[in-house]
Amino acid sequence: MLVVMTVGATREEIAEVIATIEGQGLKAHPIPGAQRVAIGITGNRDVVNSALFENLPGVLEVIRVSNPYKLVSREAKAEDTVVRVGGVPVGGGHFAVMAGPCSVESEEQTLTIARAVRAAGAHILRGGAFKPRTSPYSFQGLGKRGLEILSQVSREVGLPVVTEALDERSLELVVEYADMIQIGTRNMQNYSLLRRCGEARKPVLLKRGMAATVEELLMAAEYVLAEGNYQVVLCERGIRTFTDHTRNTLDLAAVVAVQRLSHLPIIVDPSHATGRRNKVIPLARAAAAAGADGVMVEVHHDPARALSDGSQSILPEELGQLMWQLPTILPLTGRAMAQPLAVSA
Repeated sequence: MLVVMTVGATREEIAEVIATIEGQGLKAHPIPGAQRVAIGITGNRDVVNSALFENLPGVLEVIRVSNPYKLVSREAKAEDTVVRVGGVPVGGGHFAVMAGPCSVESEEQTLTIARAVRAAGAHILRGGAFKPRTSPYSFQGLGKRGLEILSQVSREVGLPVVTEALDERSLELVVEYADMIQIGTRNMQNYSLLRRCGEARKPVLLKRGMAATVEELLMAAEYVLAEGNYQVVLCERGIRTFTDHTRNTLDLAAVVAVQRLSHLPIIVDPSHATGRRNKVIPLARAAAAAGADGVMVEVHHDPARALSDGSQSILPEELGQLMWQLPTILPLTGRAMAQPLAVSA
């Protein structure tokens, strides 16, 4: 259920609605909009009596939300949500580029790539300190030391950082060192981890599971929002199909579907979707043309020696090429490049 307030509703009127909701043993979720505040209600097992709220001061209407994902749906919020990552806006017409190495390998390697990413005009530095690998014998990342390197490099180049948390223990470290928490495809339905992300109150990048439907992705995001964290960016990163000409199959239709169903921003990861360097730039352009709110690409200055995913990492000069091309495409979808903002030391 959703309680929609009038345009001129006061803080006291909003507080009274929240108190009434909580007085019923339910959870209130104030969702600010461009014109008015809506208050989502969760925690109910039975139908909530709408008459409890309809006559309260400042209430415009009470709406029953039909979707199982109540807080992420367009019914809860008609306007696009803008998520700010270290001051960089994602969504709401702002197109953000996240770029960097698959894995943090050393301070020198990370700083070299980060400088190239910043010089190209990208907005957010990505890099893995904890790496979930198919083989237990593959490089698993530098762990805490990797996070320390990312944090240090972030301050030096002036870019916010997004990096992956694998479990609740690593999440605590990611919250300490990074600006955005990434939840990878293997953890999309790790509901206890998602709840902890909701409690963390930091922006979350939630990747679609490799065999997940769009509705399952939105339900996973609902776990984060249900704990009070509304700063969620979704990511389409390709799904498993029968093809062998790419690592996965990029589902650009999911971008359009999500934007019809949800107010949350959605970006595209063409690196994991293709697994092939020569396909990353074309599909990044396609993502922009499809109306995505950003892209996440892997960049390495020496892909042949990368400790992970070198075959899908583009060169710094290729990132520069993409950054030069995007401003031509984005106006077609009513978007513009987000402005790079320095991270305060």
